[in-house]
Amino acid sequence: MPEEHESMDFDVVIVGAGPAGLSAAIRLMQLAAQNDYELEVCVVEKASELGAHTLSGAIFYPRALDELIPDWNEKDAPLDTPVTEDKFHLLVSKTRAIGLPKLLIPHPIHNDGNYAISLGNLVRWLGAQAEEAGVMLFPGFAAASILYDGDNVVGIRTGDMGVDREGEKKASFEPGLDLHAKYTIFAEGCRGHLGKELIHHFDLDRDCGTQHYAIGLKELWQIPEQGHHAGRVLHTLGWPLDLFGGNTGGSFLYHLGENQISLGLIVDLAYRNPYLSPFEEFQRWKHHPLIANEIKDGQRISYGARAIVKGGLPALPRLSFPGGILIGDDAGFLNTLKVKGTHTAMKSGMIGAESVFDALKKGESHTEIDMQARFEASWLFEELYSARNAGPAWHKFGMLAGSAVNYFEQNLLRGKSPFNLQDPVPDHATLMHAAKAKPIDYPKPDEQISFNRLSSVFISNTNHEEDQPCHLLLRDDSIPIEKNLPEYSEPAQRYCPAGVYEVIEENGSQRFQINAQNCVHCKTCDIKDPAQNITWIVPEGSGGPNYPNM
Repeated sequence: MPEEHESMDFDVVIVGAGPAGLSAAIRLMQLAAQNDYELEVCVVEKASELGAHTLSGAIFYPRALDELIPDWNEKDAPLDTPVTEDKFHLLVSKTRAIGLPKLLIPHPIHNDGNYAISLGNLVRWLGAQAEEAGVMLFPGFAAASILYDGDNVVGIRTGDMGVDREGEKKASFEPGLDLHAKYTIFAEGCRGHLGKELIHHFDLDRDCGTQHYAIGLKELWQIPEQGHHAGRVLHTLGWPLDLFGGNTGGSFLYHLGENQISLGLIVDLAYRNPYLSPFEEFQRWKHHPLIANEIKDGQRISYGARAIVKGGLPALPRLSFPGGILIGDDAGFLNTLKVKGTHTAMKSGMIGAESVFDALKKGESHTEIDMQARFEASWLFEELYSARNAGPAWHKFGMLAGSAVNYFEQNLLRGKSPFNLQDPVPDHATLMHAAKAKPIDYPKPDEQISFNRLSSVFISNTNHEEDQPCHLLLRDDSIPIEKNLPEYSEPAQRYCPAGVYEVIEENGSQRFQINAQNCVHCKTCDIKDPAQNITWIVPEGSGGPNYPNM
């Protein structure tokens, strides 16, 4: 017999309690109050608590927050550390660095007027504002599937709890809830598994460019007071990645409050060498004297990793479909040039909320909303249009020449160049054959500045109920060993930042092992697998990392 699921009805269900989803919820309640309109809104979040899965640098540009909650300072928003120093360096080798004057940096990258923050803390604060406005928040509930009525989206179903790895019900079994809504807003973040399904189901990316991604790896360090400079911001290009193409990306290091430093490496997932390990590149980057000096005598207190959507405006899919919309990084609103996505995610949520509210006021439900027109009339569209060539320039010309193109376009043409660059090759199709690639000999971690994967996963506070179905699905179990191993030396064992995938030698043969309990929900495997054989789905609600102040 099919499982019966209890149901709840709302005007709007929002999937994901990140900056986009919470901004949409707050804006909906503001509009309801202004129009004396009774509105029921709920937000479901797969993390155990709001902010637990939130990971970003983060330098925060407050433009959208100024619009959404103008009195945020009086309401004690956690924006306590304004940027005081804004530095840029070119790492030309493992020991040499060249400081770059700000005059040579495209002006949208400058961080004047921004704040160095914990994005998790901002999310928790936004959650409190949403709850105070009357939004129902459901942390620990993973949106597992989409509810359809014909071709209309009518809500979501949360995942069952208490199912063992064989799919059998345990004594603790609880079926998921059906959350019905007149409109459903999807704000899962980068490579959301329901957003991915919606883009495919409704062919939302039919007329747009190829989406691209990076992986961001981050650590939080506690350092001695004498070495701390609150508000100092440092970005680098170059070593250990390439300046002239092949394996591109960049780094960040931010001095937060309370003698803490947030630092990390962003590696474009369009990299070509299958032997490259983003995690290992990050660990050796910290040994550069410029970086090592910043964290001298410090202690690493947290670690995390997350995929970053970076295709920009050219890769943005159609935003609406019957019964719902995509917002935030579920759609791809990050500004690649600014290296910022929080303000753009928030603004997309506000635009989405205004579009949904207009439809509700007209008495509509489950229709396709015209969010596009409102988006194209906003500063968000103008900002993304100006930055549309940034990612393709770096992909096509490498970080050094691509940065020169971006400087020319931004500082001289003010983002109004007469050309549109594109990179049509998806990230999973860029790897060269292992026989043609040069293996990379990574140094052993010293456990003081550099560390191994498992100790890193440990301080991410990642936890999954071990006796549950694996949330990393293989379309074909034979592909890792029979195809990916001989052709690409099975890159999953290197691109995963958490040691989830291993090739095990056993009795003279090899097998592919998935350690799903290690997964930090970065989604890199879903993106970079060259055979597109891995599908990431949500595990049991509240599983995954638990980032306290990331």
